[in-house]
Amino acid sequence: MSRHLHSGTKLGRDYGAAVAALNTLQSNFQVVDAIRRSGRGMNKYAIPEMLDWCRKLGYEPKDFDAFRPIHIAGTKGKGSTSAMVSSILSQYKSGSMKKIGLYTSPHLRFVRERIQIDNQPLSEEKFTRYFFETWDALEAAAEEAGHPNPQDPSTKPVYFRFLTLMAFHAFLKEQVHTAVIECGIGGEYDSTNVLANPSVTGITSLGIDHTAMLGDAIEEIAWHKGGILKPDVPAYTVQQADSALEILEQRAKERNTKLHITKPHIDFDNFRLGLDADFQKINAGLAIHIAATHLNNIKEPPSLHPSMLHQGSLPPEFISGLQQVRWPGRCEIRHEQNLTWYIDGGHTLESIALTGSWFASRILPQPATKESRIATEKPTSQPIEANPTSTMTNSDVQPARSSEPLLPKTRVLIFNQQVRSAPPLARSLHALLSSALSTPQPFTHVVFCTNTTFREQGFSPDLVSVNVDAEEVGKLSVQKELAEVWQGLDSQAEVRVVRTIEEAVGVARGLVGREAGEGMEGQGEQEKVRVLVTGSLHLVGGLIDVLESVMVKEK
Repeated sequence: MSRHLHSGTKLGRDYGAAVAALNTLQSNFQVVDAIRRSGRGMNKYAIPEMLDWCRKLGYEPKDFDAFRPIHIAGTKGKGSTSAMVSSILSQYKSGSMKKIGLYTSPHLRFVRERIQIDNQPLSEEKFTRYFFETWDALEAAAEEAGHPNPQDPSTKPVYFRFLTLMAFHAFLKEQVHTAVIECGIGGEYDSTNVLANPSVTGITSLGIDHTAMLGDAIEEIAWHKGGILKPDVPAYTVQQADSALEILEQRAKERNTKLHITKPHIDFDNFRLGLDADFQKINAGLAIHIAATHLNNIKEPPSLHPSMLHQGSLPPEFISGLQQVRWPGRCEIRHEQNLTWYIDGGHTLESIALTGSWFASRILPQPATKESRIATEKPTSQPIEANPTSTMTNSDVQPARSSEPLLPKTRVLIFNQQVRSAPPLARSLHALLSSALSTPQPFTHVVFCTNTTFREQGFSPDLVSVNVDAEEVGKLSVQKELAEVWQGLDSQAEVRVVRTIEEAVGVARGLVGREAGEGMEGQGEQEKVRVLVTGSLHLVGGLIDVLESVMVKEK
C-alpha cells in the first residue's frame, strides 16, 4: 500500500503548476547528448533505481498486479497496438472490467494524454491531484531520509520515470481493473519493466531507433525489447526479420515462455479499421491476440480462447473495438475547405516508408466502394479528445482518364526530425513517393520547420522540450540541411524553411486557391491542396495544437 500520500489540491496547485513542475524533470540537451556520445547505452541500474522510486512512493512491484497489466514493447506501432487493445477491452466493460487504463508516450497536445482511463485522458483536476500526491510523497521520503533539501529536483526521478510512477499510482487509486502499458524505450531497462506479473506481453514490429541507447543492430534492439518477457506469461509478436526473431525466441526460452507469431486476420478485409492503413492490420493482428489472451486469463467471457481467433469470424466486440479505436496523429486525416491534412508521425526509415505508402494510397485514384462512400469526415474544429479519426473517401480524387495517375495539383510536405538523422528520412520519403506516384516530383511544395509550436508564444506549456540543442534550433541548422537535400532531389519543388509549426500551417493554407484562382468556392477535387505532415511526433502534436487552437480563436 502507498504511504505519504495526501491530497494534491492545495492553493495555487493547478494543472499549469503541475506541468511547469514536471518540465523541471526533463533532462537537458547537454545531459542527453553526453549519454549519446558516451556510448554507455541504457542504464543497467535503471530497474533497481526504479524499484527504489516505487518504494519511496510506498509501492512494491506486486502491488501493480492489482491493475492486471498488459505490457507492450516494440519500435513501430506499439502505441497504435496499445490503443487497439484498450479499445477492444472496452467492449467488455459490462463484465469484470469496470475501468481500463492506458499508459503511452509521447503525448501530442497535453501531457495528460499519456495516462488514460476508459480511452479518455485524465482530467486536469485528476492529473493535478495525482501529480502532487506523487510529488509530495517523494519529497516526504527525502525528508525522512535526511535529505538537506527535500524540494530539490534530485529528490524526484527524471520526466518519464516520474510519469510512470504517477500513472501506476493513478491506476491504483482509480481502481482500474486492467491497464495497457506501453514501454518507453527498449524494454529490458525501461521504467515500465518493474511490472513483475503482466497478464500478457506483446512486441510490435522492430526497427532501428534510439541507437545510442539500444545499439545500431536489429539483434541488439530485439534483445532489449525481449526484456519485457516474463516466466510463464503468454507472449506475442509479429513477423520480424529472421535475425531479430531468433533473438526474441532466445529471450523467450531464457524467460521460460513461448513466443507466438501473429498475422492479420482474414476478417480485416471485411471492415474498416479505425486506424485505416494497410500496415495497421499487422498491429491489429497482434492486438486481437493480446486482447483475447487477457480476456481468457481473467475469464471474461469464459468461452473466448485465443485459439478461437483462427476459427471463422472475429467476435463482434473485437470488430467494434477495432472500428472505434482512435489514435490522433497516426494515419489521421482532417478536412478543411479545399485542403486536406494527412497526419502521421514517421521517425524511422521503416516508419517513414509506411507513412509514404499510406499517403500515396490515399491520394491516388481508386475505384469507389460501398465502404468508401460511408466513410466519415473530420473537421478540425472539434476537440482532439472527443474526435474520431476520419478517413478520406476513395472518391476524393477523380479517376484518371489516361495511363498516368491524375494527381492532386498541389501536394505539400511539412516535415521535421530534430534529434535523429533527418536527411536519410527525407531521401527515403522522396524515393518511395516518386515511385508510388509515378512522378519525379512527389510534392510541389515542401516546408521544413522546427517543433516550436507558435510564432509569438513559442511552445505550449505541455509541449516544452529542453532535450534538443537550442542553438541548432535557433539557427534552423537541421531545417536548412533538409532544404538543401530536398532541392538536390527535386530542383522544381518550392522549398521553404520556417521557424514554427504555426508558420508552416500558414504556408499550406496560403496555397489554397493560389494556382486555381483566388476565392474559388468548392474547387474540384484535383485542385484541393493535400498536405502530408510527418517526421517527429512532436511536430505532429504541435500541428494538431495549432489546428485546434486556431479554430478555437475563430469561434
